[in-house]
Amino acid sequence: MIDNLDKAIISTLQDNARVSYAEIAKQHSVSPATIHVRVEKLRQAGIITGTHVHVDPRELGYDVCCFIGINLARAGDYPSALAQLNALPEVVEAHYTTGQYSIFIKVMVRSIDDLQNLLINKIQPIEEIQATETLISLQQPIMRQIQV
Repeated sequence: MIDNLDKAIISTLQDNARVSYAEIAKQHSVSPATIHVRVEKLRQAGIITGTHVHVDPRELGYDVCCFIGINLARAGDYPSALAQLNALPEVVEAHYTTGQYSIFIKVMVRSIDDLQNLLINKIQPIEEIQATETLISLQQPIMRQIQV
């Protein structure tokens, strides 16, 4: 599906999405046009889905990161519960899972008081949610993209 040049391009862009195609081309002894064509093919194939700015939530005042395991009343409640969770800006990730929880979400809030408000007034009132368990993240020592 992808060759070594594609992998090198992806790796370079993961390290610095602002690097020029000319610089990538120079590193791999190919033309900038080759890099451009390869990146476009990787985009069309859905391998590269965009470029991202990484923001430190703590610098924006979001000091509390939590994971919340959610048990649904019924498996068929998933679409409705997910739509309601998606409407909450504090929910930054959601995963449909096997095991103890039906849904596992990641939330970012400014304080423990904000977490309590989110749980009591926004998440637990969702009719499809039977129970929740909250885990507070103390730190995130590993954060990386998949390496090709």
